Amino acid sequence: MTTPVPASEPRASQPATVLDDGQPGLIARLSAEALGTLFVVVVGLGVALFAIPQYNPIPSSLAAGLALTGAMLAFGYLSGGHFNPAVTLGNAIAGRIRPVEAAAYLGAQLVGAVLGALALFGVLRTVPKLNGTQAAFDTVAAGFDARSVIQAPLAGVLLVEVLGAALLVAVYLGTTAGRNPARAAAPFAVGLSMAVLLQLGQSIGNAPFNPARATAAALFSSPDALGQLWLFWVAPLVGAAVAGLVFRGFAHTSVRPAAVSGDAEAEFAADDDEVDGDGFDGLDDVDHLDAATAAPFSAAAKEPAPGPARPDEARDFFDKRTP
Repeated sequence: MTTPVPASEPRASQPATVLDDGQPGLIARLSAEALGTLFVVVVGLGVALFAIPQYNPIPSSLAAGLALTGAMLAFGYLSGGHFNPAVTLGNAIAGRIRPVEAAAYLGAQLVGAVLGALALFGVLRTVPKLNGTQAAFDTVAAGFDARSVIQAPLAGVLLVEVLGAALLVAVYLGTTAGRNPARAAAPFAVGLSMAVLLQLGQSIGNAPFNPARATAAALFSSPDALGQLWLFWVAPLVGAAVAGLVFRGFAHTSVRPAAVSGDAEAEFAADDDEVDGDGFDGLDDVDHLDAATAAPFSAAAKEPAPGPARPDEARDFFDKRTP
């Protein structure tokens, strides 16, 4: 008599935002990018908009950097914590995110930035003593020539934006690299870098090193700000492309351990250069190599496994030829 095999239990359906391999779905990642960018814009622009020296001990640049750190800690495990089209472009060129997903990230960042600026616009409308919301946003919008605090020309602002964006993206790519032992501290490194760069950017023309933030401020400013917005897209994206190309070159010229087999080396390269399950190259995934891949790196794996001695084929060949 045969015992009927019970039907297997149906697998519980996973949430629509999580893939089978545990990677957050695209909707979850885009939501994280939009929310994180909103937070960065609200703090970065809001502190500067309502800056009153005697009641505002934290400079707006430091506040923006701390906001970026907080956003990366809160949402980086989902999306990678870009919150900046320049960072997304750098990741795409470095091979850490697919171009289609990078374009979706850019759209989500713009949505979050505009919503953040819209929230600030609503707050400003409730303040009765303001001369106008447009004039208030003019004080935080990026610009050059007459719109720069020190009358910095286009060339000067362009160079600062390119250099600052390249440095910011380089810090992001370096601290989130799979082989960096300090990658868990990436949010602090990126946030502090943004803070000091913004201190430089504000002194030359409110350079934000973030096209999404520049767009959010320009939309609610005077028409002159929108006319100069192109610079704050072109320059940071050029800087991001330079940093991405440099790190892509590092990935192709890096030396692999000699003990790694071909399959393990390919898997190691995929883990190191491609995006992890969360889009962040190892921030929340410290031990991102699985046991099979990590085994060749252990001390025990470097020694041959015990077993029967293999014949020395070369010696046998020459012994047979010896008269």
